[in-house]
Amino acid sequence: MRVLVTGGAGFIGSAVARVLLEERHDVTVLDNLSKGFRSIVPEGARFIEGDLCDEERLPGWLRGHDAVIHMAAFIEVGRSVQEPLLFAENNIMNSVRLLEGMRKAEVPKIVFSSSATVYGAPQSLPIRETDPLGAQSNPYGASKVATEAFCATYHALHGMDAIILRYFNPYGPNELHEPETHAIPNFIMAALARRPIPLYWKGEQVRDFIYVDDLARAHTAVLGLRGLDYFNVGSDTGTKMIDAVRTILDIVGYDVPVEDLGERPGDVHATYAWSRKLAEATGWRAQIGLREGLERTIAWFRERRQ
Repeated sequence: MRVLVTGGAGFIGSAVARVLLEERHDVTVLDNLSKGFRSIVPEGARFIEGDLCDEERLPGWLRGHDAVIHMAAFIEVGRSVQEPLLFAENNIMNSVRLLEGMRKAEVPKIVFSSSATVYGAPQSLPIRETDPLGAQSNPYGASKVATEAFCATYHALHGMDAIILRYFNPYGPNELHEPETHAIPNFIMAALARRPIPLYWKGEQVRDFIYVDDLARAHTAVLGLRGLDYFNVGSDTGTKMIDAVRTILDIVGYDVPVEDLGERPGDVHATYAWSRKLAEATGWRAQIGLREGLERTIAWFRERRQ
């Protein structure tokens, strides 16, 4: 299958492109490099430095592809609160431009990189795809809800296959965000630098950590599906933040203090996935446990420090 990956020079996008190539798909990466890195685009992928806002050229870039995996988006929650118009333009409007470009270029399928944030504060655990979407506390989450709705609209109006993947908490090598807002890389970088590890809520929050290679495989697993569908992508295991910190310290082999940052408004106490719908539809299952994933991730961060 010929697949175009938007945002394929980013943390998760580059992993998706690599897995696609390993499975012998023909891969094009489209990225404007505002957040991505040309150096992590896997060898063998065709690379286009371009922007989704380029409505004239977009259909030409898309033409001839069988599917798009759409991962190009801004992700910093705090920045979305400060610059909501920027997030609406980049995450929502550019997604609509992509869908229009796909319609014009007759690309029949989109796999959209969504987020478990669409559920808001969960009413029960584990979170299932049948659970209602929740009120959003920031424009980043609102942008995911809106883009999901536009994907569903293009399915209804134009028959476009739209597969929505709702990620839980990805982590792994090649996470090069600036600034870094995700917990696991911040924990690891602090531990390797022997600095205090920043921790909210005394580490009692529960999250579902999914290793990036497992997450990447979910995107290729759904390429054969048709219609409109929604899938959670998680490990189906809830882990307290403090337990993730303890595992990191056990792997590095020494202790560092924890910096108690207190409570943080807007945080959800616990989220973890029910991903059996994806397993039943495709056979996909998370394969990398948290300790193994942390060992691989710490090794990558250590190598970068040398």
